Amino acid sequence: MPSTHLSLNFHVIFSTHNRIPEIAEEWRPALHPGKPKAGLPGTPVHAYLGGCVRGVGGEPLMIGGIADHVHLLIRLRATHCLADVLRDVKKGSSYWVHESRERRRFAWQDGYGAFTVSPSRIAAVCAYIQNQEEHHRKKSFQEEYLEFLRESGIECDERYLW
Repeated sequence: MPSTHLSLNFHVIFSTHNRIPEIAEEWRPALHPGKPKAGLPGTPVHAYLGGCVRGVGGEPLMIGGIADHVHLLIRLRATHCLADVLRDVKKGSSYWVHESRERRRFAWQDGYGAFTVSPSRIAAVCAYIQNQEEHHRKKSFQEEYLEFLRESGIECDERYLW
């Protein structure tokens, strides 16, 4: 084949350091508004996190979250290393919070969860991310994350998870 064709979509989840609810509601839209653009269903308007993803050459499809964690649905290229992308996105967005929101102690948790998403599931994952506030009225971040791990067949020792 003379060219390469890929569909590398990732649903990434990471939390604030120690899951402290630091992402204030009043500045959350500037970090990740999670609202679709008018006329483009399923394509969100992104703020800073989306800009960080674009800055490393990725494509943000949907970004959202609540006070203690974020979800990113991103599309990457074959040349991307997911760990490097997330290091740069976390670094850039932490710097933005420090500078623009004057929260010098803000940090993201070191780890993250990343789950591949087939093209047929992108709309469903976008809807899931967009409805985070409603979703978390019923389920905590810890419950949600454990469910993702179980559904993906990822084994973990909960003693070292949190």
